[in-house]
Amino acid sequence: MLTVFGSIAFDTIRTPTKIIKNALGGAATYAAISASFFVKPGLIGVVGYDFPRKYQSILDRFVDSRGVVNAKGKTFRYDGSYDLTLSQRTTNKTELNVLKDFKPVVPEEYRKSEFVYLANNDPVQNTKILEEFDKVKFSMCDTIEFWISSKRNDVIKMMGSVDSVVINDEEAKLLTKTHNLIKAAKKIMEWGTKYVIIKKGEHGSLLFYDDVVFPSPAFSMENIVDPTGAGDSFAGGMIGYLSSKNSTKISTIREAAVYGNIMGSFAVEKYGVYGITGLKKSNIKQRFDRYKNMVHF
Repeated sequence: MLTVFGSIAFDTIRTPTKIIKNALGGAATYAAISASFFVKPGLIGVVGYDFPRKYQSILDRFVDSRGVVNAKGKTFRYDGSYDLTLSQRTTNKTELNVLKDFKPVVPEEYRKSEFVYLANNDPVQNTKILEEFDKVKFSMCDTIEFWISSKRNDVIKMMGSVDSVVINDEEAKLLTKTHNLIKAAKKIMEWGTKYVIIKKGEHGSLLFYDDVVFPSPAFSMENIVDPTGAGDSFAGGMIGYLSSKNSTKISTIREAAVYGNIMGSFAVEKYGVYGITGLKKSNIKQRFDRYKNMVHF
């Protein structure tokens, strides 16, 4: 089984062509929905009294949501703006709200999960919740600038407690204080994790382990609408695939990274979560086959 832990949010997304307010978002939301095309994940998170029924029913359609707690207060809110190229995002506002004092509990039914994904979230909470699972076979975490700037040492500790770290290129440089991604990945591995996946947006991803670098290009996209959640969809697709194969063999991990790229490519095609909620498994297989042809020579 796979458990995903992290934020469920209301997103305000500002692109040069459109502004979307209070869209269903959050790192755990994207990751869990993306993973659901491979396994049915358990989701642990918190929402406020203002979380609408229509969003709850989207979650219920894709995940086991008994780990989602309703708390007194407002749901976590994020507000971000993209530049003209859609490659640079500026955070305008982050309101933690109910996330601030959330004390997560792992439901009994999730404790046997062998695969655990800690979506971008408070690193102290992430490290702590990992101890509540009985026998984790593969764990993965992500982080963002917000936590790197405010809790860098806790982020480092968290990365030492998981098998794999997924992080975007800018954040990898910020965290490790280096401009070279290979050096950044080596530094993160020195902290105790086995695998480092550096996401490079429209340029795909780099998977590092031992002394090997496995690059996988992004699926070539002509129409990118909204990059929000692409990295979380990548991570969810990756760990969802691993969980469905119940394997941590390196060949499976490499394949999983490709599935991550595929899921990320669907996420950017529509605003909010709707790039992935409207998918069929056949769409994913089709794009995977096209991807294989694209990189084969």
